[in-house]
Amino acid sequence: MAGVNTMEKKLAEYKCDTNEAISLKLVRFPEDVDDESTTFHPEYSHQLYGDDEVAFGYKGLQIQLFYTAGNLSTLFKVKYSSKVTEVFDCVEPDDVEGKIREIVPAGFTCNTDDFISLLEKEANFKPFGTLLHTYTVHSEEAGELTYQIHKADITCPGFQEYHERLQTFLMWFIETASFIDADDDRWDFFLVFEKYNKDGETLYATVGYMTVYNYYVYPDKTRPRVSQMLILPPFQGEGHGAQLLEAVHRFYCSLPKVQDITAEDPSENYVKLRDYVLVKLCQGLPSFAADKLHLGFSEDMVKEAQETLKINKKHARRVYEILRLRATDMSDEDKAREYRLEVKRRLFGPYRKNQRELAKMRKCLRPEELVSHMGQMDTQTQHEELEKSYQVVVEDYRRIIERIASQA
Repeated sequence: MAGVNTMEKKLAEYKCDTNEAISLKLVRFPEDVDDESTTFHPEYSHQLYGDDEVAFGYKGLQIQLFYTAGNLSTLFKVKYSSKVTEVFDCVEPDDVEGKIREIVPAGFTCNTDDFISLLEKEANFKPFGTLLHTYTVHSEEAGELTYQIHKADITCPGFQEYHERLQTFLMWFIETASFIDADDDRWDFFLVFEKYNKDGETLYATVGYMTVYNYYVYPDKTRPRVSQMLILPPFQGEGHGAQLLEAVHRFYCSLPKVQDITAEDPSENYVKLRDYVLVKLCQGLPSFAADKLHLGFSEDMVKEAQETLKINKKHARRVYEILRLRATDMSDEDKAREYRLEVKRRLFGPYRKNQRELAKMRKCLRPEELVSHMGQMDTQTQHEELEKSYQVVVEDYRRIIERIASQA
């Protein structure tokens, strides 16, 4: 038994955390290759390496996935200090390289010198598609930096190959990511690039992107649905997500055939970002004026949000609640109570549905089955959960209000 435990301990030394082992880079200059400060790591690797996010069979495992900043030409290397087969004949290591090859398209190099030589071609890389929006961000280190948002589709020369390289990042930063069928012409692609100078030339670096699928709505409309959105980690926290989402929204608002704009399985962070962008867009609409908000959520708001900004009723309601909170003196007990009840009435919808379901159950369940379901819908618990939900919502709303105030 002791021998088995010793063997297990020795084998455990050959386990590596794949999130730590994988090193990602966006390379602009040759010196970036060896500069640890330009390295970033995945948030997730379970889609390739299992729920434990562990690779077995190596000590000191390093998986390098380096990309040129613009065209995303790729260097892929696997290094390790020792392999389990050097000590144990009958133990197979995981095929870590094969897993990466499943998602990285052909055409990558495994030679660092060849990769560095590809940097010279970056001057030839230009953003794909049509320029939609240009904006600047102030950096304490670099001063004013200029960014561009472009709309592309799969017919743009070279874009399909570029997109195959770009989408590999999804696996590391979106928990439930999957690759799309980019050949379908209903896909729109929106790309963010940074303009930068190198040896007197203007170059472009990839910052992030969004994919949108145009669904058909009877009889003659479309409903663009955001599928994927990613700002690459070196650029996160700088406001690029909001710029991208607002530019995309404004683009679709200009198309008469668009019914409204939605998102597929949005994350909490995406919902917060969308709330911020939609509040920015709606706050100037007459129906959302401060003197109208205390009258409640109105059909005028629904109609104007939909017709002017392609915002559906559900999203317009959240915008109304945020703007009403901003316009409400919450130190006034009566006004605060009125606002709280207004929001809770919306939040109570799922609980009301549960009560209707319970009424149906009374007619068809045996007493002992009914008791078990009633326990799940205890009124006191409902009130407590409703209050918790309200506090979370208001906290999120306050952050959005603060962010908008800071941009004013």
